[in-house]
Amino acid sequence: MQSLPDDLVAPVVVVAFDGWVDAAGASSAATEHLASGGTLVATFEDDTLFDYRSRRPTLDIIDGTLHKLIWPAIELHRRSIDGRDVLVLHGPEPDFRWKELGGELSAFCLRAGVMQWVSLGAIPAAVPHTRPVPVLATASRDGLLHELDTKGPPGLLRVPSAALSAVELPVSEAGVPAVGFYAQVPHYVGGPYTAASVSLLRHLSRHLGVEIPLTELEDEADAQRARLDAAVAADDDVRELLERMEQNDDEELPTGDELAAEIERFLRDQS
Repeated sequence: MQSLPDDLVAPVVVVAFDGWVDAAGASSAATEHLASGGTLVATFEDDTLFDYRSRRPTLDIIDGTLHKLIWPAIELHRRSIDGRDVLVLHGPEPDFRWKELGGELSAFCLRAGVMQWVSLGAIPAAVPHTRPVPVLATASRDGLLHELDTKGPPGLLRVPSAALSAVELPVSEAGVPAVGFYAQVPHYVGGPYTAASVSLLRHLSRHLGVEIPLTELEDEADAQRARLDAAVAADDDVRELLERMEQNDDEELPTGDELAAEIERFLRDQS
């Protein structure tokens, strides 16, 4: 890691990794947008972090000559937004050394005087694309979230962990307050879903009290919405499924298993 800047102003770390808990690439796209134009502060690209057979480096070949390898790397960019420093940690989800990376990030946050850690993620859910993107929130302690944030789900939820959570926990245990925002992406979206990225960044903007420019992403989300509308209109079964999801709260919605089965049938037909 490079030496830390000595002029950080109330820094907050915003984190997303591609792969697990990144449905439709929504959270990694959000951090890429946030990091755009920022200054590179640190890079994690050690051979011990990645399995290159599952996440191969990119090879540039120019006029038949091997020119350059671009290795997978997790990067930390610094951006100043409304006078506040936002440190954006983003890149591929590491394959190895999660515990070690969590410890290193904890030490980094303490040295840098990080005020808060914010995880961004995206999960598939039984939600229609015709409604605002729901976002679930987590917090390491009470009082960190805005009253409009939806914390949940209630009770015990035991799921396979992402590296994102595996590094957040030791950071919060070291004393850095941590929150997470997780956009819910419609099951039937097979490609990028910019509306979820926009929703995540809107929640982040409100949470930090800063203004994040979103016009470009909002235009892209509108274009995707139009394409999804056209695709749904062309399939009677999917249109019926969408209408069921749009029913009022007092009517019974399809179960997750029903939705998964119907969406898998639709995807098989498309392929």
